[in-house]
Amino acid sequence: MAATVRYDEVEVGQELPVVGYNVRRLNLVMYAGASGDFNQIHWNERFARTVGLPDVIAHGMFTMAQAGRFITDWAGDPGAVLDFGVRFSSMVIVPDDDQGATISVSGVVEEKLEDKRVVVGLTAKAGDARVLSKARAVVQLS
Repeated sequence: MAATVRYDEVEVGQELPVVGYNVRRLNLVMYAGASGDFNQIHWNERFARTVGLPDVIAHGMFTMAQAGRFITDWAGDPGAVLDFGVRFSSMVIVPDDDQGATISVSGVVEEKLEDKRVVVGLTAKAGDARVLSKARAVVQLS
């Protein structure tokens, strides 16, 4: 595969529209099984509260994966992502209800590099809280 986004069609400052990713407790249990991270703060509300959390929280790597999903969906090819990094800055609290939480991810083209590569800065929020900071991806475009 190759990226479906063309280098000559993007500009520095171009905004990538917000996409919302719903997170429910079931998603966290499924992620725990896939990752092997069964820490109770990610599925047991009673335990999460005993360690001082307001409720169950999403795995940091699950949150990062949603930002990764955003950039690979935009590029059109997961192999087009050459570099991807974030810092975790806040928790995604996932209530035990029908709505769960929403991780909203958006991006902006920050720089055009040589060889048809771009740097995309990402913003990820849950409610008003920015849950990832210094989130950047280098993407090889066509």
